[in-house]
Amino acid sequence: MEEPDVRPVAEVAERLGLSRDRLVPFGDDKAKVKPAAGGTVPHAGRLVLVSAITPTDAGEGKTTTSIGLAQGLARLGERACLALREPSLGPTFGMKGGATGGGRARLVPSDDINLHFTGDFHAVTAAHNLLSALLDNHIHRGNRLGIDPRRVFWRRVLDVNDRALRHVVIGLGGVLEGVPRETGFDITPASEVMAALCLAEDAEDLRRRLSRIVVALTFEKAPITAADLSAVGAMLALLRDALLPNLVQTGEGVPALVHGGPFANIAHGCNSVIATRTALSLADWAVTEAGFGFDLGAEKFFDIKCASAGLDTAAVVLVATVRALKRHGGVAKGALETPDPEAVERGLPNLAKHLESIREFGEVPVVALNRFPADSPDEIQVVRRACEAWGAPFAVSDGYARGGEGCVALAEAVLTHAERRSQPFRPLYGWGEPVKEKMARIARHMYGADDVEYTREAERDLAEVSRLGMEGLPLCVAKTQMSLSDDPKRVGRPESFDVTVRGVLLAAGAGYLVPLLGDILRMPGLPAEPAAERIDLVDGRIVGIG
Repeated sequence: MEEPDVRPVAEVAERLGLSRDRLVPFGDDKAKVKPAAGGTVPHAGRLVLVSAITPTDAGEGKTTTSIGLAQGLARLGERACLALREPSLGPTFGMKGGATGGGRARLVPSDDINLHFTGDFHAVTAAHNLLSALLDNHIHRGNRLGIDPRRVFWRRVLDVNDRALRHVVIGLGGVLEGVPRETGFDITPASEVMAALCLAEDAEDLRRRLSRIVVALTFEKAPITAADLSAVGAMLALLRDALLPNLVQTGEGVPALVHGGPFANIAHGCNSVIATRTALSLADWAVTEAGFGFDLGAEKFFDIKCASAGLDTAAVVLVATVRALKRHGGVAKGALETPDPEAVERGLPNLAKHLESIREFGEVPVVALNRFPADSPDEIQVVRRACEAWGAPFAVSDGYARGGEGCVALAEAVLTHAERRSQPFRPLYGWGEPVKEKMARIARHMYGADDVEYTREAERDLAEVSRLGMEGLPLCVAKTQMSLSDDPKRVGRPESFDVTVRGVLLAAGAGYLVPLLGDILRMPGLPAEPAAERIDLVDGRIVGIG
């Protein structure tokens, strides 16, 4: 599909009432947005969250649906603005390909956004690795703080899928090359610096968050922070421009603020607080997303992002697809394109569980069935009837094929059912509750688990968290996105199962604890046929990014 006409970014800004003096242009089609003079503008708009049922490997089109919904709202005369995450190079060159939507519901300029964009990911990578370098340099230069090299938590990051870097040994080659120790690399979306950037309210809040990042323990087991290493000022300097949200547009000219990119299975899965608040201050409707499934990104969206930033939603759109429901109905990966209404019926319990989870927060769910060409009318009807029986508003989303026109029905459903209530959402837990109680609440209410088990290592981690006085932080669970359980092979709505916490990481800068479930990895590997093999530069034009 050809790239749609791209309007000048200044024209897009005018649709939001943004003056040119608030723009930092990156060419004619991208710009960073400076804060309003005098501080934060009140939230005029209403927030819509888009999440999804438990996805297939390829994803179920949350971004495509979000973009289509915003375009549908615009066609109804509403002033809409998207607030989305930036794509990571890891998935772009790995299994999923690009992350700017698809078809007639996508962001432009797509290739720029999917690749280097305005350099935010590179800035996060540089700031994170600068802290790593200062830490190892301090140990090499006499170790005045008494850092125990065996208790260094801070790894390096790179925005690429590379399993060979998960476990490495550094400092080899003699006394001039540093102090040898074991470490490894995570992917940039898993960086605590990325999480801190996305949860920060302004530069000073980011400074506070960076200052309290715990990177290691001393031989006496006292915590060492980024502030102890005098790293914060330089890190903040590297992140100066990355703090500003990026303004682009959809193929139909709807404004989009694309900023930050933590993954939801290993981080909190939401775009920046700054971008979300900016969208709310400029538009009637701010459409954002949290992935992968509702049990991951959306739970963290409410219990971490909304709870810390004072945000709330008017509606939640839950994206379902026929192919995902067939997967949860027991259909093999290679047969998902074959019509099978009975398999769709068998997969409905997964959809039902996510609707129940949305209602746990006191929120209104609207089901958007993201249409694919292979979907049969009978399969779509199965989902429609089920939603009617459950009392959940339902609309077919056809943004990929028809753009905003294909999402008008979804936009109308959101406008009809969006809440106008004085009571905010109900958090799943209080931050001050004991860690095990918080984890049990998430496991039972979001996953449907019976109980939570802890390995010996996890118990040691919890004891360390308690010793450091960090129990009062929210939880950012790292778990497979392929199942409601911690076993990616358990599809549908698993029953009679426990989840196992095998470790707990402290992310004091981001402001949360990370329970590790199952075999979740913070540095993905490339698949057998990486998307990178299909990408090329032909006559100055990038081709092959999905």
